[in-house]
Amino acid sequence: MSQPPKLFLLDAMALIYRAHFAFSKSPRVNSKGLNTGAVFGFTNALLEILEKERPTHIGVAFESSTPTFRHEQFEAYKAQRDAQPEDISAGMPYIKKIIQGFDIPILKVDGFEADDVIGTLAHKAAQEGFEVYMMTPDKDYSQLVQKGVYLYKPSYMGKGVEIWGVPEVLARWNIERVEQVTDILGLQGDAVDNIPGIPGVGEKTAIKLIGEYGSVENIIANAGELKGKLKERVTEFADQAILSKQLATIDIDVPIAFQADAFCCSELNRDALAEVFEELEFRSLARRVLGVVAPDPPTKTRKKGKSAGQMDLFSASSAAEVDVAEEDGPDTLQLTGRDTIESVRHHYYLMDTPELRRTLVEHLKKQKEFCFDTETSGIDPIDAELVGMSFSWHPREAYYVPLPADQAEARAIADEFREVLEDERILKIGQNLKFDITVLNCYSIDVKGPLFDTMLAHYLLEPEMRHNMDVLAENYLNYQPVSIESLIGKRGKDQKTMREVPVKEVVEYAGEDADVTLQLKTVFAPRLKEQGYEKLMYEVECPLVPVLSDMEAAGVKIDPNALAELSQLLSENAAQIEKRIYEEAGETFNIGSPKQLGEILFDKLKIADKPKKTKSGQYATNEKVLSSFVSEHAIVRDILDYRELQKLRSTYVDALPQLIHTSTGRVHTSFNQAVTATGRLSSTNPNLQNIPIRTEQGREIRKAFVPRDQDHVIFAADYSQIELRIMADFSGDESMIEAFRKGLDIHTNTAAKVYGVALDEVTPEMRRNAKTVNFAIIYGVSAFGLAQRLYLSRQEASDIIKSYFKEFAAVKAYMDSAIEKARQDEYVSTLLGRRRYLPDINSRNQTMRGFAERNAINAPIQGTAADMIKIAMIRIHDWMKKEKLQSRMILQVHDELVFDAHRDEIDVLKTHVTEFMKNALPLSVPMEIGVGVGDNWLEAH
Repeated sequence: MSQPPKLFLLDAMALIYRAHFAFSKSPRVNSKGLNTGAVFGFTNALLEILEKERPTHIGVAFESSTPTFRHEQFEAYKAQRDAQPEDISAGMPYIKKIIQGFDIPILKVDGFEADDVIGTLAHKAAQEGFEVYMMTPDKDYSQLVQKGVYLYKPSYMGKGVEIWGVPEVLARWNIERVEQVTDILGLQGDAVDNIPGIPGVGEKTAIKLIGEYGSVENIIANAGELKGKLKERVTEFADQAILSKQLATIDIDVPIAFQADAFCCSELNRDALAEVFEELEFRSLARRVLGVVAPDPPTKTRKKGKSAGQMDLFSASSAAEVDVAEEDGPDTLQLTGRDTIESVRHHYYLMDTPELRRTLVEHLKKQKEFCFDTETSGIDPIDAELVGMSFSWHPREAYYVPLPADQAEARAIADEFREVLEDERILKIGQNLKFDITVLNCYSIDVKGPLFDTMLAHYLLEPEMRHNMDVLAENYLNYQPVSIESLIGKRGKDQKTMREVPVKEVVEYAGEDADVTLQLKTVFAPRLKEQGYEKLMYEVECPLVPVLSDMEAAGVKIDPNALAELSQLLSENAAQIEKRIYEEAGETFNIGSPKQLGEILFDKLKIADKPKKTKSGQYATNEKVLSSFVSEHAIVRDILDYRELQKLRSTYVDALPQLIHTSTGRVHTSFNQAVTATGRLSSTNPNLQNIPIRTEQGREIRKAFVPRDQDHVIFAADYSQIELRIMADFSGDESMIEAFRKGLDIHTNTAAKVYGVALDEVTPEMRRNAKTVNFAIIYGVSAFGLAQRLYLSRQEASDIIKSYFKEFAAVKAYMDSAIEKARQDEYVSTLLGRRRYLPDINSRNQTMRGFAERNAINAPIQGTAADMIKIAMIRIHDWMKKEKLQSRMILQVHDELVFDAHRDEIDVLKTHVTEFMKNALPLSVPMEIGVGVGDNWLEAH
């Protein structure tokens, strides 16, 4: 099994200061009078990592010169720090030149410190499967240590390297949870950074207090239990302790992306390093870096093979070798530690004659499984031309079939592979198979047989990581594939298409794609079995691929005239609201400017005493913030309504006509299986999941979704209250189960129980509130959140929740047990075993922990609902194909399926679609399906 990629993140200034003071008693001064101790020490530390630890990825973080958010919180933050020593300032440009010479990224974000940058990147990289080492002597980084993230304390003054994982951090601080490091730092303060803490409380006392009370907040809450001076100080400096804890907490939400490719250890810039080493007079370092072969084993010598037409076909032992890497010269220091196409012996063949293609087909027929991939002229599968196909069934061996630009000839060649691609006995392996299947569908090839999609396999194993092939190859095969940009160039007007790339280069690229994907399958298949994902993989996710492919290819017809009329209406409504906003503000201003809007709301109208501000110092005016002030001033409601109208116009009403495909006259959304962590499908171009349905204007958009012709209508079927029914099943609450079995209106039933009245005494307002409560409970909404939704006081909302849990005690018991189990496992599972990992479930940060707890309740329900509709889609699709119906399933949005239905097939669709949806997954609660028919989606819904 390949090792995970290893990322080192270096705290530059901490290492530079350490090096400076190490040489302070015996300075290293060159002939020009420059003290090079800090530069020399830092470079040695960097080399020690590169040579001994062999990271696959690396980055160096520096401090920002601009004030940080901590300075905004506490003006005196770091105010007592001494000025930077002149020798460090003088050496800084050389240090950065050396880092750049090693082709290592320099990381810096204005407004944040190096530890914030490192913390953010470490967290993101760990989520993508990296093993991360934060290299610094600063023990405050302990708070960032988690599974896959380590504190790497370099050797110093005779003391060896220390690597702290979670056990080491807990032992060092004598704590139960890593997050408690910030509590200790908050109590004791930090003289270097001028963090005040609580006067008189040192590390020993802080550790003792945290051991007894768990957190700063709990210590303050129980200050009455303390004695003497300690009690007085905790009481007097409580706010200061909270502030100190905030100042000591490293921010892991810095606006910086982790793009793995940018951190790859790569070839050093020999000329740049030679120049800076000469200027600094680092002769021994120059010999060490530029004149010594790296300890890696030498790569294979380049060998020339026969042409594809001359080779001994399909024999791994006799196959001719393609070009592989030349042996590195004696001066090269390699730092990547990762295989590439240049360093690994492989056999990729060009199959460009009828005889070779026939032989390839004959061998494909004999396989139980093979991997295939398509190369196309573009990324839109509906109109992309097939440029070539690659096949692989042995590691390091692949075969590429080019197709000409002439479409008649291309179709004829593609047709030669129809038999094997449509063979239901052969397993087809691929990465993002939906694209390849859709492309081949346009060439009248219906890919059949069981599927294994490596993207979906990884999605099941690691739902919140990236799933593209390059990332998977690097993480699981220690292999860096050829970049597509190396063939066609970067995005822009000068980017080539794959058809313009010389065939010899495409053979290598396409062959590698099929080969690497085949190897990934061998890695993922046993892991799926180990984690119990085989049912999800082979009965849900992979069988859904051709279903989504057919839905995307079918598309949906859009009526641009209906959208044009709606656009005009929205413009008129927005203009009226805009006028009203100006009247309420007493002046005109740019409503779309957060800065101007904030000044109007909070400086002029003063709708809040202590308005929230962003890190940049502006007033926060996002939807969540403004929604809390709706009752304060009429202008707030108008601003939210204005934004909603503008969003509807720009995102949907004016955008949808631009997405109508020129060749089909329909809109072809892309359904994404490997995006949401819950298992739900998402869609893009357009995003149909987010079309608003709560407002009248939002619902009007659905009028534009129409059937293909006069012989068809729109037929829609959706699950009624699916998540509530799943909650009833999971919790086993007899009251809820009985209500569903009797066919009672669940919201009326809930209202009767919560308000303590008879069913016939429930008012519309009671039912509305109960409906909100029903769904709020599923999503773990607090009393505060419910109060905002119902426009009640927090106490009233709290009373409703208490009453709810009293009547539905099993629901409360289920929620508590779900959270408790999640704390133990750090994940939750759906009915079919789909996992949602919750690493923050035990976080000391209340916000992060609360979010994870809500997911612990909701994710199994949402995920089970997602699996249920996926299974229904597969069975409906298979039935429709078997019966050769003229109707087509065209959309899936949340819990609803939409069909372009032939008028003669309406009755049979109603019967069978309803049955398939009801019986997708066996539950103790019956599923109810609502169906509708109309001349557009709104009518059918």
